[in-house]
Amino acid sequence: MDAKRNTIQRQLVYDAVKNLNIHASAEQVYEYIAREHPTISKATVYRNLSQMAEMGELCNIGNFWGSARYDHNLHKHYHFICEECERVFDVDNFSPEIDGRSPFMEGFEIKSHSLTFSGLCPECRA
Repeated sequence: MDAKRNTIQRQLVYDAVKNLNIHASAEQVYEYIAREHPTISKATVYRNLSQMAEMGELCNIGNFWGSARYDHNLHKHYHFICEECERVFDVDNFSPEIDGRSPFMEGFEIKSHSLTFSGLCPECRA
């Protein structure tokens, strides 16, 4: 895919994902932007999120509770999803070594992987 122009809407979407810092859904991104820019359409937000994820500018970390969640943090890390409050947390201190070869998948070359933990966050456990 060709590089997309850096439009105002695109920058608004990126800034919203970054400023929300909650692994936001498209709906949350739309609501955040619409407060200051009420003329932006949901379709514009959804389209930009999808394109930015395809281009590697944002990461679609998967569907949770019926909607895709987006992360601006592109460094290697994992996620923990609280089953009670439905928040998504970064897990930075868990790092299995993956060197592109796998003894349990003979003949396969691993280019990426995803790992998600779920359970209860400290606040919900209390």
